[in-house]
Amino acid sequence: MRKVYAIAIGAGLGVGSVFLHSTLVPFGLIFVLLATVVGIWSIGRLWGGRTLKILAAVAWTFVVLRAGFPGINEEYLIEGSAVGISLINLGFLALVLAILLPA
Repeated sequence: MRKVYAIAIGAGLGVGSVFLHSTLVPFGLIFVLLATVVGIWSIGRLWGGRTLKILAAVAWTFVVLRAGFPGINEEYLIEGSAVGISLINLGFLALVLAILLPA
């Protein structure tokens, strides 16, 4: 059950990141990156285990990358602007940091 919760939390963090990254530039992006690090780190802190952090990070990655591709009507949730590209690049760095931080 912990794996399902870790995936759900990772996906929830990803959805929040997609919708909040471009609000109040650059504070929205900074908030989203900090929330991602703290959220993924807290999964390992709560349940102990790097595997659960990796599952949550994979769920976050899936949601964010899917939002960067065009939808049915060619809409993008993450634009190719500096803020959108920063979310993807710095988000992956934040995930690596959150996974490597000790519990």
